[in-house]
Amino acid sequence: MIVSVASGKGGTGKTSVAVNMAVSIENVQLLDCDVEEPNTHLLLHPKIDCEEPVYTLIPSVDEKLCDYCGKCADFCQYNAIFVGSEKILLFPELCHSCGGCALVCPNKAITEEKHRIGTLKSGVVGDLEVVYGELEIGEPMAVPIIKEVKRRIKKGKNVILDSPPGTSCPVIETVNGSDFCILVTEPTPFGMHDLKIAVQVLENMEIPFGVVVNRADIGDKKVYEYCRKKDIPILLEIPFKRKIAELYSRGVPFSLEMPEWKERFQKLFNEVRRLAGK
Repeated sequence: MIVSVASGKGGTGKTSVAVNMAVSIENVQLLDCDVEEPNTHLLLHPKIDCEEPVYTLIPSVDEKLCDYCGKCADFCQYNAIFVGSEKILLFPELCHSCGGCALVCPNKAITEEKHRIGTLKSGVVGDLEVVYGELEIGEPMAVPIIKEVKRRIKKGKNVILDSPPGTSCPVIETVNGSDFCILVTEPTPFGMHDLKIAVQVLENMEIPFGVVVNRADIGDKKVYEYCRKKDIPILLEIPFKRKIAELYSRGVPFSLEMPEWKERFQKLFNEVRRLAGK
């Protein structure tokens, strides 16, 4: 079963929920898809046994063959190619690696070359396998690395995907194909606002979901009222406790030090499995 853990905004405790659930159940693979700032490894400290570069393909132009017809630029919907009267300019950061420019070039002047955009890392801590990607500084597109991370999903495993925050393209790519999505929120106006957006996205994608309320004893009750009105199950409430915050600040999943929470995360996963029909 594939369970994604997402949130409409950053700082809600999404990674904490993903990691604590991963260490509380068996036969688990944890994939950190927040490739712009992966942090599951900071809580788990896995022994990294594999590092692989991640590349995209970008166009390379042989100007000896080019007659500056401009068909490649006309084709490109992302303006990654500019054709002047005597010069071509390439903008690799805008290229989506579709290969269309090479296909439409009548003189075969365009080929594709590798462009490194990040690194894929994997390792283990105990029986838990951890996979995460790191986007190179200055690279704008996270989705190709997220796809590489998800290619490491193993059938027969309980897979947990730690999603980037928000509801943009990296989140869509992460949650796509999930059997269930856990939305982590907080009972504040900001949490409420972004939860509504995340709910709309998952409803449009037809992915079943439920809510975990973190720091549940602060703020107001509007998140609860919204979930009740929308018939969204609240799967777990995590209180605003000093001990939990202290363990997190030390890079320790709190369910390892607080056994009662390990049981609660096991119940959370079992409930997710039931709701997903797995």
